[in-house]
Amino acid sequence: MQDNQHENSSALRTFAIWGITFVVANVGASIAISVTGYAAVDVVPTWVLALSAFLVWIPFIGVLVWNSKAYETGNFSSDYRISFKPSDAWGIPIGVASQLFLVGLVTIPFRWLFPSTFNAETVEKRANDLFDAAHGLWMVLLVVVVVVCAPLVEEILYRGFIQQNLSRSVGARWGLIIASVWFAAVHLQLAEFPGLFAFALVLGLCFVRTNRIGMSIVAHVSFNASALVVIALTR
Repeated sequence: MQDNQHENSSALRTFAIWGITFVVANVGASIAISVTGYAAVDVVPTWVLALSAFLVWIPFIGVLVWNSKAYETGNFSSDYRISFKPSDAWGIPIGVASQLFLVGLVTIPFRWLFPSTFNAETVEKRANDLFDAAHGLWMVLLVVVVVVCAPLVEEILYRGFIQQNLSRSVGARWGLIIASVWFAAVHLQLAEFPGLFAFALVLGLCFVRTNRIGMSIVAHVSFNASALVVIALTR
């Protein structure tokens, strides 16, 4: 009974920590972006994108540090399973294949059923807008944000924290599914949801198989990098 109560409290704490931090971080980021004058603009400059991203990520990292000290061992890397091995290089072909093949395949049925919502232009719009807004040295900042920082922060949060805690409470299978839905939904882009959900399952399986997020980080980096390379080659 005590074990079940502990597991349930762990799941509730996971939802509460994420939910409160998500609201606070996004409100803070929105206020900061409003000050810059770009709040009502569809396509923002790369520096605004970076500012918004870091204003959201920093509170999450801070809360995860607190959670590690308050409820886990206090060892951040160990608590969120952050480690790398040579075998994590398999994440490179996994990420590339997911970007080039998996996303398109899982989106096909939705494109047939809802062509106006899931057409290729809509699915790829955000990535194209981000790329087009980056000019000159701003492209370096885009790569740092999208290819380096986003995969690292998101894997710590969604696999190392959320999926791991949910798996303790509801089992590995449901932990994987719920964390994947969570990851896809939080991007707030309906057109991207099927592809992101499928990719999140891949990332979650990497975590399940290795009990580390090293391979999922590598796969996520490769996934995002592949998207930028494809856009660059098709311009």
